[in-house]
Amino acid sequence: MSNLDVKISVIMPVYKVEEYVGKAIESILNQTFKDFELIAVNDGTPDRSGEICEDYAKLDNRIKVLHKENGGAPSARNMAIEIARGKYFYFLDSDDWAEPTMLEDMYILAEKTKAQYLVTGYYIDTYYNDTEHITDDMTYEDRVYENKEDFRRDAYNLFDRNLLYTPWNKLYLASYIMENNFRFPHTFWDDFPFNLMVIRDVERVTVSSKQYYHFLRAREESETAKYMPQMYEKREEEHGWMLELYEYWGIKDEHSREFLARRYIERLIGCVENITNKKCDLDKKEKKKEIKKIITTTRARENLKLAKPGSLMMSVMLIPLRMGNGKLTFMMSSFVTMVKSRNTKLFATLKSRR
Repeated sequence: MSNLDVKISVIMPVYKVEEYVGKAIESILNQTFKDFELIAVNDGTPDRSGEICEDYAKLDNRIKVLHKENGGAPSARNMAIEIARGKYFYFLDSDDWAEPTMLEDMYILAEKTKAQYLVTGYYIDTYYNDTEHITDDMTYEDRVYENKEDFRRDAYNLFDRNLLYTPWNKLYLASYIMENNFRFPHTFWDDFPFNLMVIRDVERVTVSSKQYYHFLRAREESETAKYMPQMYEKREEEHGWMLELYEYWGIKDEHSREFLARRYIERLIGCVENITNKKCDLDKKEKKKEIKKIITTTRARENLKLAKPGSLMMSVMLIPLRMGNGKLTFMMSSFVTMVKSRNTKLFATLKSRR
């Protein structure tokens, strides 16, 4: 395949996904759109994931497998970007899968609208046992933003529907990425800062309400089990990024300000839940003290005043936070943690409604 034939470079980091990577690859090989290359980067995986990719590469010359020492998904994606030949970049996670018309529909729409950045809807499939799951639909209305000001004014709606954080529901114009030297930063949750770089000065954005990508939740090492010692600090840093972006954009309308406040509080609740995770090694007294500290900061109090809960459940969850009551917040979060660990289905249902 010559360079001129490669319309889309599909880039996929691979690490400890031997049970899933075959389905991910097949979902790309089964695309109705054929003018692509798939670059799989084996990021020093200790299992058979790299071998599985090589087996597929022997069957289809559109697949190229790179091997490197373990350095994380950002370094794997960046390695592939350097050799990618497509007019557009598409980033696939190796434990998810895509509907067969995804690349074709995205390519046609990107070409038609001359998009630098094309965003689509997606599905969150949360499995509560080996075969059964519930699905959340993440989507927004079809939009072609005529200029960057229109996009910036409406970005809060896209953020609010979780459409601007991840790379796998998007098509990126390769020349835009390369000319601006955008790369995935070597940090935890690298998707978000990468997209912040891309949208900071983007001119041509297109949104499709159609959904193609299936993001799978409830793997053994997923959010239902993890404890992250630095989660609060990381969330504070992220909020700073968002404030800086909106300051740079000059967007200060009421809707955007309320969204930023609510987003902060929703993630603050996640930080509280992280503290009540049974894998957190603080004792009960220390947990209550830490919770009290993070819910009574000046930033927390200001955002609690601005945030407007979108559901009855969230309104109830905010009561102890608005009271600044560490003990009640601890009790509420401990209940949520119990549900999270014992009933994935119920937790996923409650989360989708908050």
